[in-house]
Amino acid sequence: QVQLVESGGGLVQPGGSLRLSCAASGFTFSSYAMSWYRRAPGKERELVAAIASAGGVTNYADSVKGRFTISRDNVKNTMYLQMNSLKPEDTAVYYCGVTGTHYWGQGTQVTVST
Repeated sequence: QVQLVESGGGLVQPGGSLRLSCAASGFTFSSYAMSWYRRAPGKERELVAAIASAGGVTNYADSVKGRFTISRDNVKNTMYLQMNSLKPEDTAVYYCGVTGTHYWGQGTQVTVST
């Protein structure tokens, strides 16, 4: 069955960095576009970034452009989200998902605070 497991979240000060990972199994990872979403307290889920199956095309929410970088390793069946210059408004639970499907991970908490 499809499994997506996020890791790498935590508490970081404003201006800091984190790298999230999403380990995928149970499907042909290299055949699917993948996405990172986030849900902040009291807010709707927001698309953060997406990446094509081969990794050559990426898209970002305006709020993270220039600060976040999505990437993937189709040999390791893993997707990443490098987050730099973090802001308090980036605080949320971050989820990885198979784009266009209902397959999501359990999420990893990112908290940006002093």
